[in-house]
Amino acid sequence: MHTTDLRNLFHLPRPQIVLFLLLGLFAADKAQAQGAGYVRRHLEFYDDKPIHYGFLFAVPVTRFTIRHSDKFLESDSAFAISSPAQGAFRMGFTVNAFLTDHFDIRTTPSISLYERRVKFNYPGSEKTESRESTWIEIPLLLKYKSARRVNTRMYMIAGVTLGIETNVKRSRGNAGVNNQLDTRTSDFTVDYGVGFEQFFQFFKFAPELRFSHGLVNMLQPANNSASIGLNRLTTHTVTLYLNFE
Repeated sequence: MHTTDLRNLFHLPRPQIVLFLLLGLFAADKAQAQGAGYVRRHLEFYDDKPIHYGFLFAVPVTRFTIRHSDKFLESDSAFAISSPAQGAFRMGFTVNAFLTDHFDIRTTPSISLYERRVKFNYPGSEKTESRESTWIEIPLLLKYKSARRVNTRMYMIAGVTLGIETNVKRSRGNAGVNNQLDTRTSDFTVDYGVGFEQFFQFFKFAPELRFSHGLVNMLQPANNSASIGLNRLTTHTVTLYLNFE
């Protein structure tokens, strides 16, 4: 019985097969281009305004970066100290000032609700120190934006943030007596991230992923078992922003 072979059936040599495939792809692309209709450009004169305002909601995931002290192996009864990542919540508003066609200066003052933890593992047991706190954070950011493509645009952002804790408990001043871990009430971070802007008819929506690295040692020195194995605590946060302007 004769075996069916498409190449033998139509007597097409290899160069002609490649040529027909290329022509087919070109014809499909041309038809798609001709069939594409007009896409309306929303907020066409958006960049002509010097200042824009907006609001934001954000979901941070935060933890402490831990550096152990020399006494961790010598005197501390804990065999492991770690800081698990914890989800948080942030909301605030946006002020964006136009500089050039590709650069803006930006600030996003916000209120953040954090819970950072330090976990101590002992032989046969474990202990967790939690820091539930409310922070006011004021960033100063430089934004680099790409050329706008109809209703979309990418951007990168970098800068610094000052954070101040607002609900400081008086009892935390007795950490040495209470044998608890104590932390400072202010922070300073380096921030950077990327975002994507989508222009709609009445507003601009911009999801953004931002990384923050603390520069301040958040550990408040105390002579107790909770802090004996620690030399430095710095904050590390990854945040998903939902910006509306």
